[in-house]
Amino acid sequence: MRKYLRRPKPGSGDFTWDDDEHVAGNTLALFVRGKDLFAAMASAIDAATVSVNLETYRFGGDETGRMFAGLLAAAAKRGARVRLIYDSVGSIEIEPETETLLRNAGVQILEYHPVAPWRPHWAWNKRDHRKILICDGKVGFIGGMNLSDEHTPMEEGGLDWPDAHARVEGPAAYELERLCRAVWHKETGRWFESAGDPDGLHGSSKVKIVGNHELLRRFVIREAYVNALRAAQTDVAIANSYFIPDWRIRRSLTQAVRRGVSVRILVPGRSDIRSAWYAMRATYTTLLSRGVRVFEWQGPMMHAKAVVVDGKWCAVGSYNLDHRSLQHNLEVNLQTTDAPFAAELKKSFDFGVAGAHEITLAEWKRRSWVERALEQFFSAFDYFF
Repeated sequence: MRKYLRRPKPGSGDFTWDDDEHVAGNTLALFVRGKDLFAAMASAIDAATVSVNLETYRFGGDETGRMFAGLLAAAAKRGARVRLIYDSVGSIEIEPETETLLRNAGVQILEYHPVAPWRPHWAWNKRDHRKILICDGKVGFIGGMNLSDEHTPMEEGGLDWPDAHARVEGPAAYELERLCRAVWHKETGRWFESAGDPDGLHGSSKVKIVGNHELLRRFVIREAYVNALRAAQTDVAIANSYFIPDWRIRRSLTQAVRRGVSVRILVPGRSDIRSAWYAMRATYTTLLSRGVRVFEWQGPMMHAKAVVVDGKWCAVGSYNLDHRSLQHNLEVNLQTTDAPFAAELKKSFDFGVAGAHEITLAEWKRRSWVERALEQFFSAFDYFF
């Protein structure tokens, strides 16, 4: 049966999932630093006895990538079925020695949409941007962190990018693995069974895993955002690394402000993709003039994709509010109404705002003509970001 979110009336607060939309019986944990997340992921892989399924945009050709390659290889050697899906463009730096190590250990590897124009159905623009790990079908990880040194501490040679990632134990992990299985089947023609239990209870949190596909359900994550923004009554907090929202998101944000909702957006003050950063800033004029507050994080590249609405509903995942996530990438978000998790995510957001610079409308109007020209130029190419 197809499942939909009920569309709420603006400001009604009537934002509930139908009973069959809930995945009850989960436990949740939030990670905002790579060091903590990678330790938890390593522990889950080490404990896996049946299966390990990893789907990631970037499998780094660095110390973090090599560490996880070793963990996957060890799991395969002790008898677990290990599968790795990595995006061809995002993981272009993966080392041949790493792939050899994995294959020799028995790890099954799928390179998503290889950079090979001579192949039938080659699609440069269609990328797998998800970052998910599922162990034994029961413990899952989902969020914005790639397996690369960008998220490791600076004292260990990394860049210490802040982000948002979740660990979920319970039937939602089974739902997460279902998406991974679907990609594997579509690209290889082969299916594999899950070791998880869709009815197994591990906690009290209700969670929904929302994943888009290349054609069907392309806009399901965007629609969840819009519905949540329409229902907002008091506060909207969004942290997004490449914030270039389409007209429906922009309209929902400004309509929320008109209803008296506090809307705050946290974005990077510096970006790893400078052109996308200027395209992002081209959206400020409309938002600021209509009462949306914008904060630029002053630390290392802020890579999170998270939202909290009224402290009641929140989401973390791989989905950027940009054209690429909307139209081209495979993405996945975890959505929940779990109050403690939402409160922890909100606390992390408030910490980020405290370390950010608020862009006021008066200040924005004083920016140089050079900045304006760069914004206008790169915004013309926002289709590609």
